[in-house]
Amino acid sequence: MTDANGGGRAARVFGVDIGGSGIKGAPVDLDRGDLAEERHKVLTPHPSTPEAVVDGVVEVAAHFGWSGRPVGVTFPGVVTDGTTRTAANVDKSWIGTDLAGLLGERLGAPVTVLNDADAAGVAEMTFGAGRGRRGTVIVLTLGTGIGSAVFTGGRLVPNTELGHLELDGHEAEKRASTKVREDHDLSWPHWAHRVQKYLAHLEMLFSPELFVIGGGVSRKAHKFLPLIEDIRAEIVPAQLQNNAGIVGAAMAAAAAADGAVAAAP
Repeated sequence: MTDANGGGRAARVFGVDIGGSGIKGAPVDLDRGDLAEERHKVLTPHPSTPEAVVDGVVEVAAHFGWSGRPVGVTFPGVVTDGTTRTAANVDKSWIGTDLAGLLGERLGAPVTVLNDADAAGVAEMTFGAGRGRRGTVIVLTLGTGIGSAVFTGGRLVPNTELGHLELDGHEAEKRASTKVREDHDLSWPHWAHRVQKYLAHLEMLFSPELFVIGGGVSRKAHKFLPLIEDIRAEIVPAQLQNNAGIVGAAMAAAAAADGAVAAAP
């Protein structure tokens, strides 16, 4: 990408990942697809209103002295044109909020917003476990809820939100998210069985060649992935683990900046 002064490729772009439990961010080295500095995290406020969450994002950016330069931000819900359309695991006042506009004013910089799982998926497909895969790939982020990113031929189908599919009479994320495992103190085998049923349902619908399991629990993949059986698709942990959203957010901001430069007279 071109930097703000029209010079060569900018080494770093800032990414922020807004989650149901935490807001984390860092500068990202887009040549390596990795964080350029150790990420900084603040707790997601409760109630998680737009104003309170924006304050958290500004705090994270201020930790790195980041201002006036492009920022990419993820949101746990449907996002179109920088506006949040759903709010499953944050305050309902988010619905219809122009997050890109709000943050752009506070940060004094161009802000690009996208769905959190889409961001993680783009990062994994570019730098991680999905790199080079051209068939149907489903990236799942297991955390407070379940996020999903679906790719076919390397192209993203945005805002799929497959965590809200019904599973055993409930939304899937109310049965198989990491939060459910922790809240109900489920054993790894018990929880793995729930995840298996969810993957089987997705496999029936989409016939993917690969599932990539992300979110913070991907660091503990050895505790549950070997327990999942009878799924035809390959199942692997995310390589970027819980940093994938930050990396994908920065990628989106860089792409938006490139587009703005290309469109300039």
